[in-house]
Amino acid sequence: MERHFHENGGHSTTERGSYDKVGSLATNVTDGFTMVAVGDLIVSRPLTACGDASFAEIVKRLHEADVTFGNLETNIFDVRSFKGSPQCGGPYHVSLPELGPDLKAMGFNILSYANNHAFDWGVDGMRETCRILAQNGITYAGVGENLAQAGAARFLETPRGRVALVSIAASFTPMSRACEPAGEAPGRPGLNALRLARSIVVPPEMLESLKRIRDSLPGFSSAGDNPNRVLLAGATYKAGDRPGYSYAADNRDLNGILRNVRRGKQFADFCIATNHGHQPGNWSQEPPDYEQSLAHQLIDAGADAYVGHGPHQLRGIEIYKRRPIFYSLGNFITDDLRTPVGADMFAAYGKDPRLDTDAEVTVAEMARGYETDVALSDPLFYESIISVSRFEQNQLAELRLYPIELGHSKRFANRGIPGRVTAQKARAILERLQKLSKPFGTRIAIEDEVGVIRFEPGGPSQRDF
Repeated sequence: MERHFHENGGHSTTERGSYDKVGSLATNVTDGFTMVAVGDLIVSRPLTACGDASFAEIVKRLHEADVTFGNLETNIFDVRSFKGSPQCGGPYHVSLPELGPDLKAMGFNILSYANNHAFDWGVDGMRETCRILAQNGITYAGVGENLAQAGAARFLETPRGRVALVSIAASFTPMSRACEPAGEAPGRPGLNALRLARSIVVPPEMLESLKRIRDSLPGFSSAGDNPNRVLLAGATYKAGDRPGYSYAADNRDLNGILRNVRRGKQFADFCIATNHGHQPGNWSQEPPDYEQSLAHQLIDAGADAYVGHGPHQLRGIEIYKRRPIFYSLGNFITDDLRTPVGADMFAAYGKDPRLDTDAEVTVAEMARGYETDVALSDPLFYESIISVSRFEQNQLAELRLYPIELGHSKRFANRGIPGRVTAQKARAILERLQKLSKPFGTRIAIEDEVGVIRFEPGGPSQRDF
């Protein structure tokens, strides 16, 4: 493979021999290529002008990478002139239009947009958000006018290589899933969804008890009954040694996602695959049972990095075929000054819109937990990292993990903005990440309050695969 550099800093690749060959799925970036990846961006306003010196230090780090990635978990438009309406009963995440240029000023040049808040404000909110991101030169992926557009890789040109992004969501609102045309029915705008079939795992003796309950209910028919599973009140149960939750990916969705990753890599030098999912719940520090297989399949299909987000807290890191897998990077910004808050939310948390304020609803929601899952007021959800992956000789050479905290102890209006941490807090965050990553065979060193995963050039991975 020959690499030709042009005066403008861009590059193209040509392959010796026949031009009808599809390129290799190997990483193909220039030495020193760096990816910064962070977690969820729940932002309601521009932040770079806030004058916070600690935040300014973090912004500087974001600017030092070739590609800086985050998950945009909000919509961007002026609610005063917006002609659409909210499409869900839950939180209505919306940010001021000034957030578009501010995200660019922070250093973000590529964002995932497939998540459970992408369609809080329906198709109109999605389209306006996409318009503002494009207007500010930020590449985004994961939504579109139909499934083909939502699932397609989107591309970012950098001096060290062309970057592709495929964005999927395993957690999404029912009507936000994009669809292709079928017969005379048109395609449906939406996001690139990965549907999951959930089973509840119980001990064998408990499964037998559930069978007896099911069999005693009116309307039950044993026709087509699966002896290894019980369907009861809309939930599927199966026997296992460890009680919990099990997930199976929909093969139709999975095959399309793998194809889009393969196609994205064929047209790029570096491919990021990203997934937004809350499974098995925001209470869990472990990823769901389907996700490791998914991450491995995506890397086998051509992804150079897998970035998970959604549970609002850190999960472990794995290195597979010298590519990083982040099972969750937690929150990066939770500046959740949510306004307006819909009547459904006031009712859900026992508040009266004639007496209580939007902020009081949001604080009550965080104290009780989203969808009764877990209280997101816990300091755990305000601790995270900035990951910096550096590639040499087309392999991951070093991964650095910079701890941050989001001001849990600050008043509501000032909470959620990332800043530096004390040495003691940095070590606590990294030691927790060490523990979470150990089941994946990942060894994280702690050097001057920074987590480090390092490889020798051309050397073996941390694990044998």
